[in-house]
Amino acid sequence: MAAATQTPKLVIVESPAKAKTIEKFLGKGYRVEASQGHVRDLPKSQLGIDTENDFDPKYITIRGRGKILAKIRKEAKAASRIYLATDPDREGEAISWHLANLLEIDPTKACRIEFNEITKKAVKEAIDHPRAIDMDRVDAQQARRALDRLVGYKISPLLWAKVKKGLSAGRVQSVATRLVVEREREIEAFIPEEYWDVTAVFSAPTLKGRKINCEAKLVSIDGKKAAITNEKDAKAAKKRILASNFTIQSIKTGDKLKKPQPPFTTSSLQQEASRKLNFSTAKTMQVVQQLYEGIDLGKAGTVGLVTYIRTDSVRVSDEAVASARATITAQFGQEYIPATPNVYKGRKNAQDAHEAIRPTYMEHTPESVKEHLTREQYNLYKLIYSRFMASQMKPAAFGTMSVDICAERLTMRYYGEHMYFAGYRAVYTESTDDEQEPKESILPVLKENDPVSFTSVDALQHFTQPPARFTEASLVRTLEEKGIGRPSTYAPTITTIISRGYVTREKKRLYPTELGCMVTDMMKEYFADIVDVEFTAQLEEKLDTIEEGQSEWKQILRDFYPDFSKTLAVAESKIEKIQVKDEVSNEKCEKCGAMMVYKMGRFGKFLACPNFPECRNAKPIVHFIQAPCPKCGARLMEKTSKKNRKFFGCEKYPECDFVSWEMPIVDRCPQCGSYMVEKRGKHGERIHLCANETCRCKVTVKEDAKEQEE
Repeated sequence: MAAATQTPKLVIVESPAKAKTIEKFLGKGYRVEASQGHVRDLPKSQLGIDTENDFDPKYITIRGRGKILAKIRKEAKAASRIYLATDPDREGEAISWHLANLLEIDPTKACRIEFNEITKKAVKEAIDHPRAIDMDRVDAQQARRALDRLVGYKISPLLWAKVKKGLSAGRVQSVATRLVVEREREIEAFIPEEYWDVTAVFSAPTLKGRKINCEAKLVSIDGKKAAITNEKDAKAAKKRILASNFTIQSIKTGDKLKKPQPPFTTSSLQQEASRKLNFSTAKTMQVVQQLYEGIDLGKAGTVGLVTYIRTDSVRVSDEAVASARATITAQFGQEYIPATPNVYKGRKNAQDAHEAIRPTYMEHTPESVKEHLTREQYNLYKLIYSRFMASQMKPAAFGTMSVDICAERLTMRYYGEHMYFAGYRAVYTESTDDEQEPKESILPVLKENDPVSFTSVDALQHFTQPPARFTEASLVRTLEEKGIGRPSTYAPTITTIISRGYVTREKKRLYPTELGCMVTDMMKEYFADIVDVEFTAQLEEKLDTIEEGQSEWKQILRDFYPDFSKTLAVAESKIEKIQVKDEVSNEKCEKCGAMMVYKMGRFGKFLACPNFPECRNAKPIVHFIQAPCPKCGARLMEKTSKKNRKFFGCEKYPECDFVSWEMPIVDRCPQCGSYMVEKRGKHGERIHLCANETCRCKVTVKEDAKEQEE
């Protein structure tokens, strides 16, 4: 009997890092093993979906998982009980189901546990409340996998035959590529329209008696809205303003509240990390996965710092809200706490299966754990921590002033706002893709009927701008808004369309390639449904109904496949072979003298000789920057580290060992003469910073609209 009590219980998770963390929590009596993701899947070498026999899937053990599975089986035989603790989503549920089948566990018995955060309390509570495997979740995953396999394995070979090898099509990636292509075509078709702003500056006192300059804008001429479209009318308006006597006709003052944003979902975290930290979606998910799985905090042990990271919910637990409110009160005082906790409404199509992404323990402040984190982990954790804390604070309060300054049938308008209570902004300020928020200012003291004399009048020419190219952040937001894909799919989708050569990323903007345009046009002509935004969103909704137990998973395939197979047959007979020409570079092949061409490989673009296979010369693409090497004066190259992080080094390495994580610029420091580097500030502004540690002179660079677009 004593021996039986010593038989360990087995917990199976997905990742080795998570296994180590959980084993420490559970202690003696438990063994924790990692499946390292899926152990069974559809075979790579064949379709794996029997379209003749009601779409029965053929699952096989994934190559390379044999040793892992053998170890898990061995531990399972020796265990008194087995808990399947894979991730708390559809994919995790499917992995548990596959493991149950392989280990001969009855999936209807209480064998499945899940937790939203990797903390001792959450894990032990999960152990105390096991449940059966949720077959509705499993079936939703099977339906998605089968749909993706049918689309990918049927259309991709067609692209190989008609366009070139190595291409792929997919339900979500094809729609994402289409969005980027169509945005580019909107930009190309856009015809800019000229317009002019006429502004004037006047001086006014503040409450403290000092004078400030205020800017007013021309808003109406002769009782009509001032819509000036040419230089002649702009000059005429300017002349009338200079010749007129203005007085203050009306003053409107008020208050404006700016509410905090909800805590992060997967999508909003990817967007904000892109804007504030310049992270790609893939980088964000890589780093936040590390924070979720557990960080060794020294004496405190290994702790999962954030809750589950694949979520579309903005909901948080009452316990977490109470902890945040206590932290805010301690740091800022009772006046920063709303009377009742802030509650946020999620998106219409949100699954709401998990909480929002938040810190697991508020006492683990970013500063208190900084020494245990990499720079990337610290920056992302600080973003998550600050956003969550801000979400439970009072709004920021602003005083506003709108002043109409009138003369003979002319109206100029001044608008200003001043923050008098920081509220959540004491902790966090959100960013957007298009920063158009009015600048905060000290409000002047003005009286109605007082005369106003303008010290200067300016007429500024502008042109309407086309829609901005997608960034990774704005593409994720658009996919989410249109109901395409789910939190776990955004990052791999963007990675795929870039790696396939359909889209390139330059200075954070996404550009379609000629190949991307060509494949999109082909898909639109022959597979209109696959790249149709609404059709793809409807499929996602059908997958949700399967998870909710309202639909049978094979029915979605029965509805989809007959029409799809007919479309495929038509495409195979009608599409002619397309010749895709390689883009020729300015580099000459040093082996045979031919002009080298750009090719797309596993790690991005590279240069290759067009005479392959006779000449097999290939080399990486080298980008030089304008600034010379501060050490030897040679050219500086943009390079990539083993961890895929960009840095700058001298072309004469190893003779010259100069390296810099930030990009050096041509201008020298105005104070000490050292070289300067370019960085991005808290709100995305460009900063030139002196590299000399004892100087660190900082210059903020003003960007025009063209630079911002680039």
